[in-house]
Amino acid sequence: MELIVVTSLDALCRQQACEDLAAARPGSIVVLHDLLENGTVVRRTFTGAGEIERGESFLEHGCLSCAVRLDLVPGIERLIQDSPGKGTPGPIIIGLAPATPAHAAITALNEKLADRATVSSVILALAPDALEDHIWDAHTLYESGFTPMVEDERTPGECLIGELAFADTVLVTEPEIVPPDPEGRERGLHLVRQLAPHADLAASAKEVRPGRHHYLGSLARTAPGTVPSGTVPGTDAERTGGAGTRNASPFTTVVQRVERPLHPGRFRQALATLAEGCCVVRGHLWIASAPECRIAIQGVGPRIWLENTGAWDDVPATRVPAGNGMPAPAATVITATGEDLDAAEFGHLLTSCQLTDEELASGKNLHDPFGLEQAG
Repeated sequence: MELIVVTSLDALCRQQACEDLAAARPGSIVVLHDLLENGTVVRRTFTGAGEIERGESFLEHGCLSCAVRLDLVPGIERLIQDSPGKGTPGPIIIGLAPATPAHAAITALNEKLADRATVSSVILALAPDALEDHIWDAHTLYESGFTPMVEDERTPGECLIGELAFADTVLVTEPEIVPPDPEGRERGLHLVRQLAPHADLAASAKEVRPGRHHYLGSLARTAPGTVPSGTVPGTDAERTGGAGTRNASPFTTVVQRVERPLHPGRFRQALATLAEGCCVVRGHLWIASAPECRIAIQGVGPRIWLENTGAWDDVPATRVPAGNGMPAPAATVITATGEDLDAAEFGHLLTSCQLTDEELASGKNLHDPFGLEQAG
């Protein structure tokens, strides 16, 4: 059985994408999953004939992960068991509850259903004209009304960047009830191409190519400290999908590598300038105050943070088609995406933070202003 998983931040985009995908694939079953307040979970199942099942349950610990494991997965399992007798010709299209991490849902589905079902596509349904606003939204998902989970401290931008990294396809989804802003739409399409060069950008459900999901590759792209790989296509002729743009992209992605450890004090002072004007910053750091530790860096809109991911030798090998199967060597590698970024200025700022010959020779212990030695 083929499974198509649709993830989204917005319930309207999610529903529109599922409807369009089902129309493009006659015989499909659509399952919409929602988590409401107080742990109430609603699961609705549709075919071309309309709604065939509606289930409502209460979870004592009503988090997104529990809702997937305890309600969605068993529901999909029952559909798969029943499908041979009902002659279901199409795939099961799963519309995840808004803000549900796709990686958590796919992991749960694989653990339970791998011998009976295959996830062929993970699709992010997105209205491009809203992307920049989401990235620069400093509120939590709960505060912005995207989830009933008060405890979820992710911002809308952090959620979307994770989904962009995991998904194999971005489906442009513009519900009729919300007319798109043409300028914002064009900027959003350019930004998607910069942030997710690995993904197909589909203008319609008919353009979605099945079979592009690669679970290990998706997990590798979302791991803390991972530097996105792939080149950003330069022209519409080089891009997959029909979501064309009229003008040159206002956004640039720069990648900078520094081979020496960074001075923690200078890097802390440079951090604000480094992130200023960047929509997204990703990568890993080699900091002199914690030289044995690989430090992940991620910035989305107004927020930027560091995370100790453990020793360099413990970094798992990247066993994906585009990788070389080798752990990352100690170095600083940062990729940043923003509007009108100056690659030379960005590189100069970062290289000015590395240790000098004298600092390397001194062997002095440097103060750790980030508290990284105690983390991890």
